[in-house]
Amino acid sequence: MKFRPLHDRVVVKRLEEDGKSAGGIIIPDTAKEKPMRGEVVAVGPGVRDESGRLNAPDVKAGDTVLFGKWTGTEVKIDGDDLLIMKESDILGVIEGTAKIKAAA
Repeated sequence: MKFRPLHDRVVVKRLEEDGKSAGGIIIPDTAKEKPMRGEVVAVGPGVRDESGRLNAPDVKAGDTVLFGKWTGTEVKIDGDDLLIMKESDILGVIEGTAKIKAAA
């Protein structure tokens, strides 16, 4: 199945975080928090402004993004757990191989 989000919606697949703490302790799945990092799977065409022009989104499929902990609507499409959110819910695009550590 192919899914195309509407307007300024973005489909994101969560990226799994490392299962070890900084000290080398393995963290069980039940104690892990949901990742706040993901890969953009699909992007809508954008939102129209007051004059009717289409404003294209700043993210594209394949971008690695950082988003809020409680952001988006969780859906399951073709067996994949995905998030659908507005582009404005994305905090930023991670470029290169940056390591992000969220504050507790």
